[in-house]
Amino acid sequence: MTQQPEVIYLKDYKVPVFLIDHTELRFELKPDKTLVKARLKMRRNPESQDVTRELVLQGDKSLLLCRISVDEHVLNESDFQRNEQGLVVSGVPDQFLLETVTEIHPDQNTALEGLYRSDGVYCTQCEAEGFRRITFYLDRPDVMSVFSTTIEADKDAYPVLLSNGNPVAEGEADEGRHWITWEDPHPKPAYLFALVAGDLKLIEDQYQTLSGRDVALRIYAADKDLDKLDYAMQSLINAMRWDEQVYGREYDLDIYMIVAVDFFNMGAMENKGLNVFNTSCVLASPETTTDLGFQRVEGVVAHEYFHNWSGNRVTCRDWFQLSLKEGFTVFRDAEFSADMNSRTVKRVEDVALLRTAQFAEDAGPMAHPILPASFIEISNFYTMTIYEKGAEVVRMIHTLLGADAFRKGSDLYFDRHDGQAVTTEDFVKAMEDASGKSLVQFRHWYNQAGTPVLNITDAFDSETKTYKLTISQSCPATPGQEVKQPYHIPIAIGLLDSQGGDLVLPNGETTQVLELHHAEQTFEFGGIHEKPVPSLLRGFSAPVKLNYPYSRDNLTFLMSHDSDGFSRWEAAQKLGVDILQSLVADLGQGKELQLGLLLGDAFKVVLDNKDLDKAMVAKVLTLPSEAYLSELADVIDVDAIHEARQFVRQHLANQLETEFYSTYKVCTSTDAYSPSADSIARRSLRNTCLSYLMATGKQEYLELALVQFHEADNMTDSQAALSLVVHSNFVKAGEVILDQFYQRWIDQPLVVNQWLSVQASNPQRGALVQVENLMKHEAFNLQNPNKVRSLIASFCSLNPVNFHAIDGSGYRFLAEQVITLNSLNPQIASRLVTPLTRWKRYNLDRQDIMRKQLQRIMDSGELSRDVFEVVSKSLA
Repeated sequence: MTQQPEVIYLKDYKVPVFLIDHTELRFELKPDKTLVKARLKMRRNPESQDVTRELVLQGDKSLLLCRISVDEHVLNESDFQRNEQGLVVSGVPDQFLLETVTEIHPDQNTALEGLYRSDGVYCTQCEAEGFRRITFYLDRPDVMSVFSTTIEADKDAYPVLLSNGNPVAEGEADEGRHWITWEDPHPKPAYLFALVAGDLKLIEDQYQTLSGRDVALRIYAADKDLDKLDYAMQSLINAMRWDEQVYGREYDLDIYMIVAVDFFNMGAMENKGLNVFNTSCVLASPETTTDLGFQRVEGVVAHEYFHNWSGNRVTCRDWFQLSLKEGFTVFRDAEFSADMNSRTVKRVEDVALLRTAQFAEDAGPMAHPILPASFIEISNFYTMTIYEKGAEVVRMIHTLLGADAFRKGSDLYFDRHDGQAVTTEDFVKAMEDASGKSLVQFRHWYNQAGTPVLNITDAFDSETKTYKLTISQSCPATPGQEVKQPYHIPIAIGLLDSQGGDLVLPNGETTQVLELHHAEQTFEFGGIHEKPVPSLLRGFSAPVKLNYPYSRDNLTFLMSHDSDGFSRWEAAQKLGVDILQSLVADLGQGKELQLGLLLGDAFKVVLDNKDLDKAMVAKVLTLPSEAYLSELADVIDVDAIHEARQFVRQHLANQLETEFYSTYKVCTSTDAYSPSADSIARRSLRNTCLSYLMATGKQEYLELALVQFHEADNMTDSQAALSLVVHSNFVKAGEVILDQFYQRWIDQPLVVNQWLSVQASNPQRGALVQVENLMKHEAFNLQNPNKVRSLIASFCSLNPVNFHAIDGSGYRFLAEQVITLNSLNPQIASRLVTPLTRWKRYNLDRQDIMRKQLQRIMDSGELSRDVFEVVSKSLA
């Protein structure tokens, strides 16, 4: 049985006893080992009340300590203690120079934390606690130091040597080696340190800031990928310009660099001036990248750049404050993407993700507040709650304050705390001080877990021409929090008359934000001549679940008339959910499935409306996902949900076959590929229509899909056709084009990852056998997180009918992979466990098998802190 690791509590936070004013590092990169020489100018922290003369440094157990000295006095083993967590040095003075030499082995570092090699390229990932795998250090975000880094390596094998800041010196060394020194003038915590060394090529550009400074922009990748970097460069320039215009923030170094690597646990990392990116988040070309891929590159490049201020210049005091930088920055990158593309579509996509993944997290064993009270392993808290819900909380502040006051608050926050490590309280306080608005009650969003539920009723009095909305709020119990205090919730609403027009509300606008403070409140509107249809939670103004007794006629009315694009989509989702839930219930009672014309007629109205954004039409025509339907169910019936949704898709396909075909043709274009919003919208609607046509099962539409596959000049259309054919009953045709696709793209790892994912997510029988076979394929590598996500995670998360097979084979498969990955890459292993953690949501037979597989993982041997925390909390 694995021993219980130590729990870390927010309440135990203490300021560091010592500080590091200057960090001088020298890396000697050699084939068999790397030597790291560190010179740390240290002093006692005047804010600390601890008078101890012991220096406690963090350092991974894999570090080999070769030498340690204090003020050039070499210490012997009696002067310090080595333990699992690092070093304790006794009797240090108030101010001193600490020097260490450590030996590390990047080639053996499969965890991909600290310094490791990715396809022959040395690179680092130090957030959250990877730096302690490099050298002994005060590895905590509230210890900020100026860094000087020298890298020495073989010149032929590693001609490019990069680190944070600006290059200040370089030269030749013996035996064909060379060196370079980088200095970063801005103090930073160790988690923002970066190093890259490799045979890399680059593209270059330049950006002139508002104040007239020239910044060199460089993006590095392998030579074969150099033609896929232009879009990332343009996205970077757009992000720099946007941040100046919207937030008044300029970049502060002479050079900004991005490096693409294939082996990376995260999407990207905002290291000061040197961002290390997963290749999937920086490489983009029409032939190899889907529209979603282009949008991901744009969003992630912007996200990491925006971190330069919201995360680097102002960083978090401790890891409990993680959402301080991540939530704020996700909000910033979402607003950027909305400005660059369709604002409504971006909002729909973000909400769909939140309501499936984050709401499920809120309802599971790992539920935690945005500001967690405790954790065992910080890597487990890079969650949807920290990022996506954190962004929604910042968005609510923006909604409550308004754009101008929010900008004043962000200016005050950056100016007040530049160069500091601060807390979420500091952020909220800056917003209060700048706006004059109290956010005292609003702070419950930071310290309470769970998804609030709003129940809304209404009443209309024709005599007094008064309309009332009564709103009550509650929040389910979550682990460690049985009782919740009422939230401060902004609820954006509109009222529609019988003709579908917006009524003017008391604020003089057609949308008004109601502020809910109490467990129940009534809001009254006068001068209303007929009972309106309420448009509730416009723009998804708060991350809540909302219950209002809409009739199906109400929902079709809103789909046709609501002026708020998000609410149109929401009405379609609610109508789809209502119909699908009824069909799931019918299946449970053994009834024959039947579907009237209402949903199809509503879809036809949307299809016929030429004024609507095509991307929004595609979103409205897309039925609620199986994941979202599962999230809404009390007990998840995987098979019934899948069968009901397939039934409705086929019914709609037959009812609207003519409309879908004509729209498909209208959206077909011979124009050259462009990742513009209009072009993406056209392809999105075209492929949505093709998906319905394929649902008819007719041979003519298989031929249509095959023509699209073979003639496509872009990966969006090619992959859409591939997926539709492979996931259909045309098994032979699917096998043929799978092979054709692989042979064409065999040398493009990111495209091959798509090939893996299409097969892993195939709902047809036998998918698990195919996945197990693919794990032996030359295209798969268990040590590459992108491959693991594409194959194993896709099967377990995107293929519910096969993963949740009643024989438990999917659960056993996942447990086996988690056990194997636990020793290779604990971060990836712990994230894979998620589908098993929700075992209590299923029927008793599935519950029993899932729980046994969790126990099997627990009993498998020495678990990492990452996996132990997730599994132990799931079994509790």
